[in-house]
Amino acid sequence: MATRKKSKRASTSSTRRYGKAASRTVASAMRRRKRGTLKSGSGQKVTSRKQAIAIGLSEAREKGAKVPRKPAKRAR
Repeated sequence: MATRKKSKRASTSSTRRYGKAASRTVASAMRRRKRGTLKSGSGQKVTSRKQAIAIGLSEAREKGAKVPRKPAKRAR
C-alpha cells in the first residue's frame, strides 16, 4: 500500500490568520455597512464590501487584535 505525502498547502492553511476579536470587528463593520451607518475616514458612506473589510481590520489593529501587518507598498 502506497503512502501519501502531505502537501505543504494543507499544513499551512490550518494555521489561523486572524484572531477571534478581528473577525468580530470585521463582522461588526459589515453589519454597519448593511445598515448604511459605516463611514470612511473622509466621512463618506461606505458601500463597498472590500472597503468595509479593510475598515474592520484597521479597527481591529487599533484595538490590538491578532491581525497581520499591512503589506508594504511597492516602489514603481
